[in-house]
Amino acid sequence: MRGEARSFAAARKERAADIDRWLTDLLRTAVSQRNGKGGLLDSELRGRTELGGAERGPLTGVALVAVGSLGRGELAPGSDLDLVLLHNGRDDVAQIADRIWYPIWDSGVGLDHSVRTVDEAVKVSREDLKAVLGLIQARHIAGDPELTRAAREAVLAEWRADSRRRLGELRESADKRADSSGELAFLLEPDLKDARGGIRDVQAMQAVAAAWVASAPGPRVREAHELLLDIRHGLHLVTARGTDRLVLQEQDAVAGTLGLLDAEALMRRLAEAGRTIAHSFDATWRTVDRLLSGPAPRGRRPLADGVVEHGGEVVLARGVNPRNDPILVLRAAAAAAEAGLPLAPATVTALAAQSPPLSVPWPDEARDALVGLLGAGRAAVPVWEELDQAGVLVRLIPDWERVRHRPQRNPIHTYTVDRHLIETVAGAAAFTREVSRPDLLLIGALLHDIGKGWPGDHSTTGEVVVRDIAARMGLPAADVEVLATMVRHHLLLPETATRRDLDDPVTISRVAEAVGSHEVLELLAALAVADGLATGPAAWNSWKANLVADLVRRVRSALAGTPPAAAPVLSAEQASLARHGGGAIRVNGGAVTVVAPDRPGLLWRAAGVLAAHRMVVRSASAASAGSTAVIEFAVVPEYGSPPDPATLEADLRLVLAGRLDIEQRLARRTRSLRPPRVPVAPPRVTLVDDASNTATVVEVRAHDRPGLLWKIGRAFGDCGLDVRAARVETLGAEAVDVFYVVDRAGRPITDETQRGQVREHVLAALR
Repeated sequence: MRGEARSFAAARKERAADIDRWLTDLLRTAVSQRNGKGGLLDSELRGRTELGGAERGPLTGVALVAVGSLGRGELAPGSDLDLVLLHNGRDDVAQIADRIWYPIWDSGVGLDHSVRTVDEAVKVSREDLKAVLGLIQARHIAGDPELTRAAREAVLAEWRADSRRRLGELRESADKRADSSGELAFLLEPDLKDARGGIRDVQAMQAVAAAWVASAPGPRVREAHELLLDIRHGLHLVTARGTDRLVLQEQDAVAGTLGLLDAEALMRRLAEAGRTIAHSFDATWRTVDRLLSGPAPRGRRPLADGVVEHGGEVVLARGVNPRNDPILVLRAAAAAAEAGLPLAPATVTALAAQSPPLSVPWPDEARDALVGLLGAGRAAVPVWEELDQAGVLVRLIPDWERVRHRPQRNPIHTYTVDRHLIETVAGAAAFTREVSRPDLLLIGALLHDIGKGWPGDHSTTGEVVVRDIAARMGLPAADVEVLATMVRHHLLLPETATRRDLDDPVTISRVAEAVGSHEVLELLAALAVADGLATGPAAWNSWKANLVADLVRRVRSALAGTPPAAAPVLSAEQASLARHGGGAIRVNGGAVTVVAPDRPGLLWRAAGVLAAHRMVVRSASAASAGSTAVIEFAVVPEYGSPPDPATLEADLRLVLAGRLDIEQRLARRTRSLRPPRVPVAPPRVTLVDDASNTATVVEVRAHDRPGLLWKIGRAFGDCGLDVRAARVETLGAEAVDVFYVVDRAGRPITDETQRGQVREHVLAALR
């Protein structure tokens, strides 16, 4: 990787030198043609190499200056040229400019250009942020260096004199960019330049340093910046164009150009670089705010033993030596989070460098400080990031290294694994007063996905890892068992609620057996909410929340030994509709009720109509009253407003009457869809054993598309099966659908040959 990076940096430098020579020749030709002369000496063109003076001659009064990526020495293979032709008022400057710009355009290289006097350049820079950022880092290429010097010094002087206003403008621009492009470290397809933590944020920090308000980016940021430039370089080579967005299908190839193993290795390095830059960017603006807002109030306010607030930051008290107190780093972090203040950079550096390791098992005070930090909720996130950037976390929890910056390369997850964990903690802190063991809730939230750093199912491996971590933290054996159960079963409630029939007694008994106690149940319930919210909007919504709450109520009753109340076969409204003898349809927001004469295939035919009307089915269940079937669908529109209920009801009646071919309509919808941009995994069909005593449970995982439920249901119908209930969940582009099916006699399938045939038939329908 280091060799590849060096070669890219060398290539950029060599290309810039080639372009400099080319542009110098263009300027020489342009001036010589205007003056009616032949070739000029290089010394006449370039002036002095340093900006210490100017040669007199034909090029006096005109200079070609590079701004943008060429000016900063960051030119990637597909980058455009950004040039300024400075002059002192020469009347032939327009002709000179034409003789430079046209050959560049003819070459096919993109060009952003301008022609200015020094005064004009200064005037434009006063109002145009892009112009001033380019000019303060302008690089002289050819011509009269005195013009370049004068322009740059005048622009810099005004930038510094008006720093209060201009830095506010710069910050606003950066915030808008971040709102529009997201955070580089956590994006599935990041914009290397405009995302938060990207190349433009480094340029912004350099501009702040040019204003003499904060220090220039340090070595870690410079290294991260070079990595982004190398990744962009590789991206341009792979795509053969000047793009800044690293899309999924290019990531493996770009990784190869940098000598990395695969896309995951690339995205992990990228996440680390983005977070390093974003962290430094935030620290830079704290410095800006502090210096521009005037002197901070004097005095030190005690926050904890050895920790005080000073100047709006958390610092160590006078005379405190971190070498004598291994718990100080956690105590300081907890104090900062609880006060909602940042740890001072010098304090973090000192704690990271000088704190001795904690004894194993941890003392009670250390564990209490960790819980205090985690319990601060949202305020704990930036403090945790400070500890991570300083390398403290991997010393406190060595297994953290395996999840640090680890990408989760699917659209469900908003964050890398490590950031997801602390975001889950921030959400779990809201439930600490609702559980009997808030400390275990917070530690469990922090470690619930720790197994993702190891091969295999992360819940299973996580249980092993968390036992070791909890023991090293000094937790009693009983608490270690609770944490191990939390990690092993942290997905139990949401997956059961969305993929199993809650009216089936086996579902409730299996969950009750797994959780074992009311204490673990309430911890898992709170963790499910916090985990879902921290995962992303596709992972948690009111529909899932209601299902989980319903499951928790039923399991709580089972653990208490209270028999569950027998659910009525039909609700009052359903019974009223059923008395009409069938053929009744009701659409009420996201609830669709179909009442019709009972017959095989009723559920999946109705699902096909809903799919044709852009309705996504989240769950479906069937009940019967005599010869009448009642099916309840929970639906949401794919996008926009839901369809007109009257039209939906009319099409449902036509399908039930056999007068509408829904297959053709769904086929037209499928043909109009774009194929997936990246290869998708093949579908998987699993018959789940021991999930029900009264039906066969079939789990189908496949790429989501309109009519998927209809296709699967029709395959069951072809096998002589009927769907009694369905649970449908969409995770980004992936569908996880679970069906409770019975044969024509209403019994589960027990014959192994028939079970295999069902599996193959459903798979064939999805291909």
